[in-house]
Amino acid sequence: MQIYVVKQGDSLESIAAVFAVDVEEIAYANQLVSPYQLAIGQALLIPEIEQIRQKRAVYVNGYAYPYIRNDVLTETLPYLTNISVFSYGFTANGELVPPQTDDSRMINEAWMQGAAPLMVLTPFDQSGMFNNYLISEITHNMEAQQHLIDQILAAMEVKGFAGIDIDFEYILPQDRVAYAEFVANVRAQAAPLGYPVSVALAPKTSADQKGLLYEGKDYKLLGEAADSVLLMTYEWGYTYGPPMAVAPINKVREVVEYAVTEIPTKKIDLGIPNYGYDWTLPFVKGTSKARTIGNVEAVEIAVASNAVIEFDQTAMSPFFHYEKEGVQHEVWFEDVRSIKEKFHLITEYGLRGMGYWQVMKLFRANWLLLVDTFEIIK
Repeated sequence: MQIYVVKQGDSLESIAAVFAVDVEEIAYANQLVSPYQLAIGQALLIPEIEQIRQKRAVYVNGYAYPYIRNDVLTETLPYLTNISVFSYGFTANGELVPPQTDDSRMINEAWMQGAAPLMVLTPFDQSGMFNNYLISEITHNMEAQQHLIDQILAAMEVKGFAGIDIDFEYILPQDRVAYAEFVANVRAQAAPLGYPVSVALAPKTSADQKGLLYEGKDYKLLGEAADSVLLMTYEWGYTYGPPMAVAPINKVREVVEYAVTEIPTKKIDLGIPNYGYDWTLPFVKGTSKARTIGNVEAVEIAVASNAVIEFDQTAMSPFFHYEKEGVQHEVWFEDVRSIKEKFHLITEYGLRGMGYWQVMKLFRANWLLLVDTFEIIK
């Protein structure tokens, strides 16, 4: 497939004529709605007749909440190896806490579509925030830890999960080794039952990186403890931070370059964001809060506000500015150009695959580009 960037004077009809492709095919691939208005600088994926060629096989995972819309779920599942159900929690004494929304529909649909569902385990407290007290308790209290593992394995069998993904964040530095030992303990008991164990890693660029998000995550120990890891290579641009790319490729590359020195490449999945942010300007630290938007929604905003979409050549990410009700906005998001750069990185370093946070909103062009680039392991 080709990527075309819209120029002044282009229409969908004129673009379709140049590539000898039906207008409806381009509209479908890019989720365009009649009358097919375009934004200058918008990247379009142009469908072509697929050439038979050998493609590298990769694992593809997507995170989703159990309340995902059914149409989004059913269209996305064929492109996934696994879908991770977000999320199960636990108490300090090791009681497993299921999601508030029943996940049976999601699990059953996944199996029907050939995508294996994974249980995601997070140390969320009652407010829905990561709680490092829970992490300390479960990693040091072996009785509570064993009780939790017993409950996890029982729930996986009853619910029909195919594996478990452990996503603990803000781990205290003093719990670094105990956390890796917890992951290894889960894997030791899950492996005989055929359940793989993956672990999510904050995006570190060195072993001694400072900060609560990083110090408790030991890449080498966790790479040894788990079957696979996900590099959470996103959130440079985030809700409470200043406007910038969510996953700038130069920063993502730094994380990968460090990760491959500590973990075998065959175990590493690259995190890819399926969202963007809309900031109001001026940005005020401690006050400003960006709004999360979908990638298709971002383009719709640009079209509605007659904004020109630009492309940062360092971050390799699209962005634009617009005004609404007298307020200036800055938007950063993902398009097929920025996604293609991340695919290149996976190929360059021979990584195992990728994991999307998250797949609650459909980004069809991404999936079509994915199958044009890789073979999905099922």
